[in-house]
Amino acid sequence: MALDRVPRKVGIVGYGRLGQSLVSHLLIQGPELGLELVFVWNRDAGRMSGSVPPSLQLQNLAAIGERHPDLVVEVAHPKIIQESGAEILRYANLLVGSPSALADQATERQLLDASHRWGHAVFVARGALWGAEDITRLDEAGGLQSLRVTMATHPDGFRLEGPLATMRSTRPRAVLYEGPVRGLCPHAPRNSNTMAAAALAAPSLGFDRVIGVLVADFSLKNMHVVDVELNGPPGPTGRSFAVHTHRENPAEPGAVTGSATVTTFWRSLVGCCQLPSKPGIHLC
Repeated sequence: MALDRVPRKVGIVGYGRLGQSLVSHLLIQGPELGLELVFVWNRDAGRMSGSVPPSLQLQNLAAIGERHPDLVVEVAHPKIIQESGAEILRYANLLVGSPSALADQATERQLLDASHRWGHAVFVARGALWGAEDITRLDEAGGLQSLRVTMATHPDGFRLEGPLATMRSTRPRAVLYEGPVRGLCPHAPRNSNTMAAAALAAPSLGFDRVIGVLVADFSLKNMHVVDVELNGPPGPTGRSFAVHTHRENPAEPGAVTGSATVTTFWRSLVGCCQLPSKPGIHLC
């Protein structure tokens, strides 16, 4: 069933594994859902050759206004959000697939300013974060005291920068980073998105008080494992409310994105198109 009588126009920025999946879904399932793919942009335009119809290939990201999108979906790299996110919001709602970009306070501020100036929403895909709504509800009720997200996979699945890129370990399992999510995102921009989503789901803690842990585990050749641990303040008995979720997401060897996350992202895209264009940053 279509979401509305008027098709929602969607543009995709990034044509890696996730972008390719979203384009395929939009071309096949989009029409019956009231969604129309109006452009695909990729930094390396040659990657779209032979798979994306020429009429849908956008050569210049600055020309998105000519396609009149209702929603632009970023699944490329945090730098795209940092460099072009505010300009995209001039024309459409924005679904951020690289929330690690928002660990940069200037970027977050620019997006919020543009969102309110142009009346468009910033949606953030929850990705591999399990229980995002529950985290937000607990946070809003003042019942969240600590939040810790651990992401473990084979070292081949990491795309690290800066000092983390030079770290080497011969141990079967090694902690590469443990600390505030804000400190991790610049050095693991493509491997910290789940942690960034958690920081946005719990604004009372945010990027500086949500703890991220990145683990290299040689036994996880085809799996991404995400553990989310949260605690509330002590109750009358002195015991604290606590939740620990453990998510095992199958992944191709060396892949940054797990299989289940691809499906989750498609549902986020469809969900965003059902929500009002309300200025601000919203988890979706």
